[in-house]
Amino acid sequence: MNYKIRALRERLKSLNLEGMIVSNPINIKYLTNIDPEIQGILLITRKENIYITYTMYIEDVNRTLTIDDEIIVADVRDISKEEAENFFVFCENIGFEESYVTYEQYKKLKQRYRINNMVETEGIIEKQRMIKDEEEIENIKKACEITDNCFDYLLTFIKEGMTEKQVALEIEMFFKTHGAEGVSFDPIVASGPNSSIPHWKPGERKIQMADPILIDMGCKYNGYCSDMTRTIFMGCILEEIKPVYDLVLKNQEYVLDEIRNNYNIKTISRSVEDSFKFNNYALIHGLGHGVGLEIHEMPNVNIKNESFLKANMVITDEPGIYLPGKYGIRIEDTVLVNKNDCIALTKSNKGYVVI
Repeated sequence: MNYKIRALRERLKSLNLEGMIVSNPINIKYLTNIDPEIQGILLITRKENIYITYTMYIEDVNRTLTIDDEIIVADVRDISKEEAENFFVFCENIGFEESYVTYEQYKKLKQRYRINNMVETEGIIEKQRMIKDEEEIENIKKACEITDNCFDYLLTFIKEGMTEKQVALEIEMFFKTHGAEGVSFDPIVASGPNSSIPHWKPGERKIQMADPILIDMGCKYNGYCSDMTRTIFMGCILEEIKPVYDLVLKNQEYVLDEIRNNYNIKTISRSVEDSFKFNNYALIHGLGHGVGLEIHEMPNVNIKNESFLKANMVITDEPGIYLPGKYGIRIEDTVLVNKNDCIALTKSNKGYVVI
């Protein structure tokens, strides 16, 4: 765990920053394993760190922090006391998370810790989080395994006449009773014409014969997320839907064949958009996104991103076609980028699934 703070310090040094205030609880979780539900901030300099929280959390935090070759956080202090106001006294430039801290918080932090110059860090920790270590990958793999098991269960559970809400609730219950902490986002269960809305909120519509059922779901394991979408069919699949399904699947599998270290994100996204456009369809959302402690994190996989994939990134591959008022098809896997290829960590059937 400690290497993460050491790596951050090296990045700060390269930006001529002598320290950083970490306020985003997800970033604090990444660096220290402190639960995001705990309120506090992490102060970092090139030599020491202090985590500041409320008295009621201190015992919990001290149980969470571990010590191996060096102390992750040198001290845990009470936020209500004036114990750390001089922590940055010999530091000129201190980084902060400009995309998370409000202007009011910025002023208070600068005043409280007597900082001369607070500098934007441009997602320095989020960029570090893009490359997963072995422990992070294992947690994501486990979350994906539970998600696959949930899909297998749903194929036996879903019946004609059930509402979308009933299925969504069953997904949440399955996750919580089969090893996951809970969902990584509210499940999407969209039946019939509702499946044409990419982020449909499950409602009272009852599943009917010949409905496509778009199910987008994921869970958390040790804080790390999974994300998978499958589109299945009640009773039968209409012939008019098959060519659309086949086109989505063809592109989804094409992307899996292309993903590897140093592959250009814009290029791979453009290829799917061009394929859809050639067939008179459009990709109306990004091709994918990073997955980790958050369900949507860097990198964004779309045609606006000209950066390159790197080994040990975890991203999604999720092309979709949506015909308003009729139906939608989306197929999504959580994917681990390797040096020469990739591995789909979600492995549920992607062929025609009729229940």
